[in-house]
Amino acid sequence: MTAAPRGTSGRIIVALDLPDAARALDMVGRIGPACAFYKVGLELYTAEGPAVVKSLRDRGKDVFLDLKLHDIPNTVARATARAGELGVRFLTVHALGGAPMLEAAVGAAPSPMTILGVTVLTSLDASGLGTLFARRVDRVGAEAARLARMVRGTGAGGVVCAAGEAHLMREVLGRDAHVVTPGIRGAGQARHDQRRVRTAAEAFAAGATHIVVGRPVTTDPDPAAAFARIAAEGTPSTDRRYISDPAT
Repeated sequence: MTAAPRGTSGRIIVALDLPDAARALDMVGRIGPACAFYKVGLELYTAEGPAVVKSLRDRGKDVFLDLKLHDIPNTVARATARAGELGVRFLTVHALGGAPMLEAAVGAAPSPMTILGVTVLTSLDASGLGTLFARRVDRVGAEAARLARMVRGTGAGGVVCAAGEAHLMREVLGRDAHVVTPGIRGAGQARHDQRRVRTAAEAFAAGATHIVVGRPVTTDPDPAAAFARIAAEGTPSTDRRYISDPAT
């Protein structure tokens, strides 16, 4: 089995966007020890609940619980506390829920769990975001940066954003915040329902601390090899000279 290159361990998160725990845990076994970090999203969590998170933790894996919480502050705080009891490392909260909601999540999050504010979903482009906001949107990145400024003020540990906006998040959040970027594809791979995608190398060069990879790994006949290919495309930037993206 091909191991991930040094520097990528713990930085590449595989999205277990699968319908049940049996298939999810089988996928973890097929990928093998190279991947230490997995995302549990709405489909899997709705089907299996906390048990699948516990199963991953029992296997020594870090868990990114991607529930994108968006509710009144008290409800979000209570859900955050329950996630913390599971040993979750990252938990997502929608930035569009507002500062009081994010502050409630941050206040309820036990160490070392980190709250990440979701800025703009990678399925949205400028046209879709303009429809949502009922106004003209010329640059999605500017809207993501506006939300990130609010996230920073709440004490949250970082953001989830499109890889092409990672350099903007660095400008807003500084050097130490987590910047987690989904929508990662290998060169020439299908975009599926994502609109703003990048390769692993592009994401890390733009300032991402972590990337999230789903279907390019989990639908491959050899997911271990697919993971190794993604890992080989780039390593996390250490020189802090992040590459901007003119498309944002």
